Amino acid sequence: MNVRRLIPTTAVAGAVVLGLTALSACSTSDAADGGNGDKLKVTASFYPMQFLTERIGGEHVAVTSLTKPGVEPHDLELTPRQIGSISESDYVLYLKGIQPAVDDAVEQSGVKNTVDAATLTTLENHGSEVSGHDHGHEGEEEHGHEEEAHEEHSEGDGHNHGEEGGADPHIWLDPVKYAEVAKGVGKSLEKADPDHAADYKKNTDALVAELGELNTAYETGLKNTSTKTFITTHSAFGYLAERYGLTQQGIAGIDPEAEPSPARIQEIHTIAEKEKATTVFFETLASDRTAKTLAKDTGLKTGVLDPLEGITDKSRGADYIEVMESNLAALQKALGAK
Repeated sequence: MNVRRLIPTTAVAGAVVLGLTALSACSTSDAADGGNGDKLKVTASFYPMQFLTERIGGEHVAVTSLTKPGVEPHDLELTPRQIGSISESDYVLYLKGIQPAVDDAVEQSGVKNTVDAATLTTLENHGSEVSGHDHGHEGEEEHGHEEEAHEEHSEGDGHNHGEEGGADPHIWLDPVKYAEVAKGVGKSLEKADPDHAADYKKNTDALVAELGELNTAYETGLKNTSTKTFITTHSAFGYLAERYGLTQQGIAGIDPEAEPSPARIQEIHTIAEKEKATTVFFETLASDRTAKTLAKDTGLKTGVLDPLEGITDKSRGADYIEVMESNLAALQKALGAK
């Protein structure tokens, strides 16, 4: 469709055409079959976007995710075949600032219906320490002192946080923000495929209601806890902390795989004692080495808090809702929920 427009050389064009041929040859989904107009061909950049398009699109969409299960989304490099498949899509949902390779490919794809999830809600800046008690949406000046910590963090874990001065892209970990994105996705699918607008609306309403229940479960479950501080190797939970009045202490300046410095271990130890934190959380897609080192040196426990960037057989749940419920249980245990 729009492939020719973005290919500078015949060699790459050849690779893309071959890729597309392979795609239709080996894929069972209608998305790969250019002649099948029944389903809307949707490309999602990584799991949180895939979940939304599958749940809202239902039977009317064929969704392809650019990020395979178990792959760290930030590290994604696109093949010519994937770039070709983006251009052949009817609808693309991505989140700008998480995957630079995807941002570039989408920009050049010429696809009419491309939606950046970051435009459907409000992004904020979060440092490695985020407290729900002292940030309002209007308190932008309060974020200033966290910039430095955030910059360190973003270098350390391979995130590209976009040009908005370090805006945190992890909006899907806040069920309220994720529901705002879901509503925007529903409306954009209605526009892209008006014939099935009623179904998209119905599916959106059902998902938004489910996310509302999840939010209520978090609010209730985390209201009375003996501590409000949790420690994590991946500072992905700023929005979640802010929503539920918690403080995230990230091990800033290093990626989830790296060893923390002795100074940072000491600092975490002091924070843990002062705030009565019990647990260092690591994530499912990264090694638990950092968390184990820290736990050993500080006498803390380890636990899993999943940033939900992909679902694998190691995930504690089959989909977004189930894994978020597991995250809630892990937080309740670590924070001493009453």
